[in-house]
Amino acid sequence: MTESLRVGEGSESATAGTDLTLGVEEELHVVDLRTRELVPRAPEILDRLDGHHFSAELHRSVVETNTPVAATLEDLRDGIVTLRRQAIGIAETLGLGLVAAGTVPVVDLDALPVTPTSRYRRMLDEYQMLAREQLICGAQVHVGVADRDEAVAVAQRVTPALPVLLALSASSPYWMGEDSGYASVRSLVWMRWPTAGDSGVVADAADHDALVAELVASGTITDPKMVYFDVRPSAHLPTVELRVTDSSPDADTVVLLAGLFRGLVLRALRDHRAGRPLVPVRPPLHRAAMWRAARSGLEGDLLDLPRSPVPVPAAVAVERLVGELRPQLEELGDWEQVFALSVQALSRGSSAARQRRAMARRGRISDVVDLVVADTRGGATGIGPDGQTVPAGLTPYAADGDEAFPSGDVVPAYEPIVTVLGALGPAGLRRREDAKDDEQRARGITFSVAGEAATRLFPFDLVPRIVPAADWERLRGGLLQRIRALDAFLGDVYGDRAVVADGVVPAWVIDGSPELRPSGALAGRPAVRVQVAGVDLVRDGDGTWCVLEDNLRVPSGIAYAMQNRRLTESVLPELPRPAGLLSPEGTPRLLKRALLDAAGPAAGDDPHVVVLSQGPDDSAWFEHRMLAGEMGVPLVRSTDLLVDDAVLYRIANGRKHRVDVVYLRMGEDSLVHSPGADGMPLGPSLISALHAGSVVCANALGNGVGDDKAVYAYVPKLIQYYLGEKPLLADVPTYLCGIAEQRAEVLDRLDELVCKPVDGYGGDRIVIGPHASPDDLAAVRRQIRTAPHRWVAQEVVNLSTHPVFDGQELVPRHVDLRAFVFTGRESVVAPAALTRVAPAGSMIVNSSRGGGSKDTWLLG
Repeated sequence: MTESLRVGEGSESATAGTDLTLGVEEELHVVDLRTRELVPRAPEILDRLDGHHFSAELHRSVVETNTPVAATLEDLRDGIVTLRRQAIGIAETLGLGLVAAGTVPVVDLDALPVTPTSRYRRMLDEYQMLAREQLICGAQVHVGVADRDEAVAVAQRVTPALPVLLALSASSPYWMGEDSGYASVRSLVWMRWPTAGDSGVVADAADHDALVAELVASGTITDPKMVYFDVRPSAHLPTVELRVTDSSPDADTVVLLAGLFRGLVLRALRDHRAGRPLVPVRPPLHRAAMWRAARSGLEGDLLDLPRSPVPVPAAVAVERLVGELRPQLEELGDWEQVFALSVQALSRGSSAARQRRAMARRGRISDVVDLVVADTRGGATGIGPDGQTVPAGLTPYAADGDEAFPSGDVVPAYEPIVTVLGALGPAGLRRREDAKDDEQRARGITFSVAGEAATRLFPFDLVPRIVPAADWERLRGGLLQRIRALDAFLGDVYGDRAVVADGVVPAWVIDGSPELRPSGALAGRPAVRVQVAGVDLVRDGDGTWCVLEDNLRVPSGIAYAMQNRRLTESVLPELPRPAGLLSPEGTPRLLKRALLDAAGPAAGDDPHVVVLSQGPDDSAWFEHRMLAGEMGVPLVRSTDLLVDDAVLYRIANGRKHRVDVVYLRMGEDSLVHSPGADGMPLGPSLISALHAGSVVCANALGNGVGDDKAVYAYVPKLIQYYLGEKPLLADVPTYLCGIAEQRAEVLDRLDELVCKPVDGYGGDRIVIGPHASPDDLAAVRRQIRTAPHRWVAQEVVNLSTHPVFDGQELVPRHVDLRAFVFTGRESVVAPAALTRVAPAGSMIVNSSRGGGSKDTWLLG
């Protein structure tokens, strides 16, 4: 660094001639964008870059950048962003990404050789595992101090502030695929070097050089460049070098660190020149403070050195340091920028915390890599605090059948949404995602997956979906028609079976259904069997809606649809709302009305409703709690219920309270075997109460036969048979494997069709022929031949796609729509619908299979 900034020209001698130029060396990981794994392909990138500002590191998975000498923080940021942009541009042409973070989580240690230079080979031979495990990246900040005696003095005096700088940079929570429990595991790995850490008290440049010479003579290091003190006079430049910080995905964080370090250097120079005594920090306390910063980053406490060893919140420590440096920062012209960046850093939290939130969303380590790649790329494209009108990475794509970008141009209805999202840019949207995650945690918006102990945040994408008013009007009519017919069918199945006698549905379709239950007949003949229906709809590439599945047992998603709207309003309040947008807030009132209408005559004028759940172990426990709370009815478990003289009671505080309607949110098999308040299985006694007509279950027991996939094939005929109407909604062409001719066609076209078990749900056991492996096709072929009546096949529907934000850009993902119909004295379609989103490369939208959701804007 040959250029310099002269601070205080013409001022008192204490300030004249102070070199305070800036420069940064950034180490960047190289990852494969497809596998998200760290790969040794840095030489391929470096071969296409100039050798003046880019260089190799110990490992072939790292690219190092070296900024030009900068006079201002703005110049430094420009240098960082320019070099990142150049390197990333080359990397992406090779299918690679660059990550400015302390570590990346997906690593195969055996596949990562060191750079083949004689120096690095000697290091590997000497340090063995220590060298092999240095799969870490840091950012070294240089501040110009030409006088080496002063550089040594500065290095001594800035030591107490280093834990705060480390905490601000913390970006390495994952190590070898696991959460380390630390915010900066990089710093722990780095400290294994024998010369890392605090140098101890050093008098001047001669003393420093003597110490380095002794270390070389000891054979512990081979050259002065291997002196890895936390702060040191640079071995090759007239600067003081900060070496404790992680590489930071956000370029603004690097600028903040550089601004603070330059302020510290100026203060240290003033104190040294004024002859003020050095107040050293005891080495064990300094190590403890650095450990604490590495452990918790900005999300925990830091030691308040040198004032006291008592911990204080990290935000307090950062604010104190910024405030103490205000005189120096103002003199440098950096105050406003450093102050604003410090506020931004504290509001966002550390990169380590953001990475953990990305992991918590779906439990996928690949999402962490995608986040840090996107954050690094965001900085490289120049997306700063002010943003851009249409930032890189948020431009429309073109995808056939897409609801927003079918030809690359934005559909007019989506233009206001895209404008707002574009103005926020990737970095802004990531901040909104962080806020959304925080709000979901605060509200407890979670679900669970079978086999997993921990709950997950319910996946939610920020880009809302619009269902036009004309579409919604047609859908409403078709949904009401369909549920009326299915309710009539269920009453008939458990009654006279006229539908079989009249030859509309073969007896084997009904009798062969695994969901035909004796309880369906024993529980009496309620006027309505389907108080709450969920119907899954898809839109094909031509814009035609059709029904994919019916859910007449325990459909879920109502509460999540409502919460999706609340999240959008909270974290994206600036999105313009289109005319006619329906509010989902009245949904609980409509649901409660249908449940109250279900009560029998014995309930009188004030029916008592309960929501029956399995409790926290249920995947939709959040929804059960929310709906019970919003309807103002008790949430109970089986152990809260007791049947006495064919009447169902809720036991609370030792007293019995009559129950007239049970909103059933658990499967029938679980209900039958669950214990009641008396310790006996609740099922048999509840069925006796249902048969007596003293209580009603919503939905009725035995309803599963109505959403049997084989029955689905007959729904158009059921509509004509029971209602005398033509179906308003299309169905997917379906083949019954129980019919020999249709089975033969299915087996002949197995690789073209979607095969489903008749009683499947949640995407369970579905085989999508065009995407299935030969082993999967062979397995389903055997199952169809063994039990053909248990399987159906359907034509593949070209599901529409919708843009989602993947942390970096807008990309198309397949979507469906779950709509809800409530039936009491009359039927209504709920003004809340749940759009479900399939993961990349899949057409299965269920959350248990990695799917997500969106806020659905129904227009009326």
